[in-house]
Amino acid sequence: MKFLYTGIEVTDLERSIRFYHEGLGMEVAGRGLVAATGGETASLHSPGSEQTLELNWYPGSKYSPGSELDHLAFEVDDVEATASRLVDLGGRVIREVHHQPEYDLAYVADPDGIWIELVHPKPRHKSGAGDAPGFRSATNR
Repeated sequence: MKFLYTGIEVTDLERSIRFYHEGLGMEVAGRGLVAATGGETASLHSPGSEQTLELNWYPGSKYSPGSELDHLAFEVDDVEATASRLVDLGGRVIREVHHQPEYDLAYVADPDGIWIELVHPKPRHKSGAGDAPGFRSATNR
């Protein structure tokens, strides 16, 4: 397994991008829409770091200060098996496995309710190499 990124919920996406970019030197690596909620995401990186910070904005969110941790994301070899193992360890399924041509995806809450995104990128069939691009842009709540 591989820890991929941390997603935090924000109340104003543009303001948060400006804060992390101008204040901490992070660069926007990508942006996307969340079809399921009408929300938007922005992925940011610090130069020289492999870590990603995903900023998530959802319309109509019941956001309150201190609730901004949105989810932790892990790349796994088998989404269904990993979700089942986490449930056996006290987690609960939030979203069943979603199969797409580019990836398999599920959400499981840990025993304290923190969402864990499980994703398995699938190889591209056209070129036969590489991970599926942009799987984060369609993954959130």
